[in-house]
Amino acid sequence: MLLTRYSVYCQQSSKDTGRVSKAEIFTSGFIDIVNNGEINASARFIRLFIGEPGKFAIPLSFYGGVSNNNFQNQSFAGGLQKSNDHLINQYINPLSGLINISIDGISYFKSRQKITKAGILYHIGERILTGYKVGLLTDPKTGQPTNFLNSFSSAGFCFQTGAWERNNSGNIGLFWLATRYHLCYSNPAQIMRFLPDISTNGIYHGYSFGFGIEINNLVNIKAICYKYIKPPEIEYSFPVYQFSFNYTFKN
Repeated sequence: MLLTRYSVYCQQSSKDTGRVSKAEIFTSGFIDIVNNGEINASARFIRLFIGEPGKFAIPLSFYGGVSNNNFQNQSFAGGLQKSNDHLINQYINPLSGLINISIDGISYFKSRQKITKAGILYHIGERILTGYKVGLLTDPKTGQPTNFLNSFSSAGFCFQTGAWERNNSGNIGLFWLATRYHLCYSNPAQIMRFLPDISTNGIYHGYSFGFGIEINNLVNIKAICYKYIKPPEIEYSFPVYQFSFNYTFKN
């Protein structure tokens, strides 16, 4: 299973300027459009740091999203959901979910270097995904949504260096490369509530490769290719292309 993700992305950066900054509430988010008509939209409610300022701190983000809306006709007569193939993307995408509470960041090998450096990426959290009851049209429960918990984590390596417009070297952004391993788990009993005939242990994992260019007020683009090591048992079609539009509001 191959997922290729192209996105217009803007990541908020913070600097110690000596002034009190505004709270990071609804400061960033994204809209994903998949080639089958699926739309995933999410906004970051707030980003907090837990620990001691200037020492050890854990970055905690709260995301809220709306998923599984479709441009195409994805329903039976009566408006019932046709399939659960949207979970193919949401299992491996760490920013998916109706509610997403997670810890993410980068630990650089040599943090004193200004722009060009390498480090370890990490992302771990809990989210709520939505599945739709599969069954006969005569069953009144068919098509009903079921929300279930999904634990996820990813880790990998990244490299970054500078990027800028040809005639404006004062506005220096970033070019980065990254590779990650992705893992998620849901209680199989929760999945069987809407997919009663499925045989699963609830564990799905894969890896991704990606790159991006982020220059303030100019362009923010990234492309990520996901591949499953263990494909989900859900029916799906090849290939799945995901286009993402991301935004950030600067303080």
